[in-house]
Amino acid sequence: MADSRALPLAAAPLLGAEDPAPFTVLHPAGRSPYMLIADHAGQQVPGVLADLGLPQVERDRHIGWDIGIAGVTRELARLLDAWAITQTYSRLVIDCNRPLASPTLIPEVSDHTVVPGNAGLSAAQRQQRIDAIHAPYHSRIAAELDARAGQQRPTLLVMMHSFTPRMNGADRPWHAGVLYHQDTRLAHALLQALRDEGDLVVGDNEPYSVSSTSDYAVPVHGEGRGLLHVELEIRQDLIADAAGQRAWAERLARVFTALDVTARPTP
Repeated sequence: MADSRALPLAAAPLLGAEDPAPFTVLHPAGRSPYMLIADHAGQQVPGVLADLGLPQVERDRHIGWDIGIAGVTRELARLLDAWAITQTYSRLVIDCNRPLASPTLIPEVSDHTVVPGNAGLSAAQRQQRIDAIHAPYHSRIAAELDARAGQQRPTLLVMMHSFTPRMNGADRPWHAGVLYHQDTRLAHALLQALRDEGDLVVGDNEPYSVSSTSDYAVPVHGEGRGLLHVELEIRQDLIADAAGQRAWAERLARVFTALDVTARPTP
């Protein structure tokens, strides 16, 4: 009889039967050229990770998710009749807007908060999170973009995010920020349109900027395919409740519908 002690035990799956799927697709038959992706929409933690050793109050902070962006994305997708995808799990479990080599892919510390459940992970444990959450989420986005390309459908890709009103002891004055890397076609058009609203302070690559080493969606899904794209940030206190989310979705639907980017040259 073989010695069962010599056989390695199969690792338990990261996502159990009670855990939700890593993403939700909204309006799968949407007809709009706009396509919305929300990498930090959710704040779920797989049950096996025991809340990452953090109390709920910490996971409710901006370090755990992009507060309010799920509601804005859902309502904007409805108003535009746009295909959209929202990622389910907390950015503390794995940040789906980070390259796999990024040191902040699975942060051990976020905005001065130590994340016990991320300390000292093995390569196998890191890969388990990639395989369960990061890879299927981005594979679904890639599959949709492949399908649209095969149908010769135009695509305007919008990465939906939100940012905390205060960081490192400083207030942030922007109501929204328009982010981009090398391709400015859609970003500059949106930046001007939002500034033309007359009641907004809009950051130009503020409060963050995009790079191929710090971001995933823009360089891979946007620039990598030559698509018109932009990353949009909205300040979280403006979209913390349903009324704010609805107001911003309505504003963005109007602005996006009026944008004319078809004549802008490829950079």
